[in-house]
Amino acid sequence: METLTRLLDLHGPQSKAIVWAHNTHVGDARYTGMRRGGEVNLGQLAREQLGWPQVFSVGLGSYEGSVVAGPEWGAALEKMPAPRAVRNSWENQLHHQLQGDNAMLLSIELRDHPQLRQLVGHRAIGVVYRPQSEQFGNYVPSLIPERYDAFLFLDRTQALHPLPTAPQPNVPPDLCPWGE
Repeated sequence: METLTRLLDLHGPQSKAIVWAHNTHVGDARYTGMRRGGEVNLGQLAREQLGWPQVFSVGLGSYEGSVVAGPEWGAALEKMPAPRAVRNSWENQLHHQLQGDNAMLLSIELRDHPQLRQLVGHRAIGVVYRPQSEQFGNYVPSLIPERYDAFLFLDRTQALHPLPTAPQPNVPPDLCPWGE
């Protein structure tokens, strides 16, 4: 948030920014299980410091497919399966309600839906991902219409590959995740 604030200040009072980050960073932490642990994130801080009307947060999720991640911090990137979302999760509900279609959902249209006024498991796939733990640890309890202003749902994803880049001379090869 400090970096975002400095950039907005640098570019003047009319400046705007787009921040591309993982759901656990941009979705407002106050509307997730993170709140119980006293955790905050960029989405929450931006809404608090800049004002809710000045922030538009978009979440992203899918029912199944593949992703690029590592099994632990510092591990080499690998293509991994993203199995079907677990029963009763947000992604599973969307898959069945949308019958396999993709959609952009606006939270303003979802807020009055009674089923969405309670916490629902929302899949978290990040830099570290363990498909074998899918049933146990990859879901964040969330109030979706409050956590995000919109949600982009892709029923099936396909892993991307990193763009080739030249190693930087000041970065040791073993710290460069994509190799030389």
